[in-house]
Amino acid sequence: MTTQLARKTQIYALSLHTTTPELGLSISNFAGETRSQVWNLGRDLSSYIHQYLLEFVAPQTWSDLAFIAVAKGPGGYTGTRIGVVIARTLGQQLNIPVFGISTMAAVAWQEISKSQNTKAIAVEMPAQRGQIFGGIYQLSADGAELITLLPDAVFTPQAWQETLANWQSEYQLVEAKSGLAATVTNVLQLAYLEWQQGKRPNWSEALPYYGQHPVDI
Repeated sequence: MTTQLARKTQIYALSLHTTTPELGLSISNFAGETRSQVWNLGRDLSSYIHQYLLEFVAPQTWSDLAFIAVAKGPGGYTGTRIGVVIARTLGQQLNIPVFGISTMAAVAWQEISKSQNTKAIAVEMPAQRGQIFGGIYQLSADGAELITLLPDAVFTPQAWQETLANWQSEYQLVEAKSGLAATVTNVLQLAYLEWQQGKRPNWSEALPYYGQHPVDI
């Protein structure tokens, strides 16, 4: 009886990262059991993501999941859309919360986790047409959340440099260029912080952030 109760109350959560040609998946019970994997699927992402999801979730089942987390962008238009749509669909069908997490916030959290950095983290990422995605984050004083100091936005290189030059506090600059799907575990960790705060966002609240129109008009 005790074992059955433990199984029912144990929390698992799943995260997806599809904003690049790579697929990143992570699952955790936040009690020592975490696994993650990255596949470079390129243009085959849409064709194989469902198969990889099914194989990756096992031995857990969909009913074990308490919430879903997804990297919502910025990133590639098609990949970002695929990940968010799948996360929303799972959230709706399973009737569980879906957390949309900034791609760049996950990069910032990775840096903070790696270096125990308490300074602000300025993240820059290449955007289309020579522009730059930029955002600035910092760990809260109690370490319970990642605070957004400057929300993700698109800058010209000059405007971004001016923003950094005029920033009033000490910061560390991190360039997000490659291997972003590996931050899928950080996406899950950030969602879990929000979960612990009592947040339960409906699946419909998970929206992709593209930042730019995919076609230059």
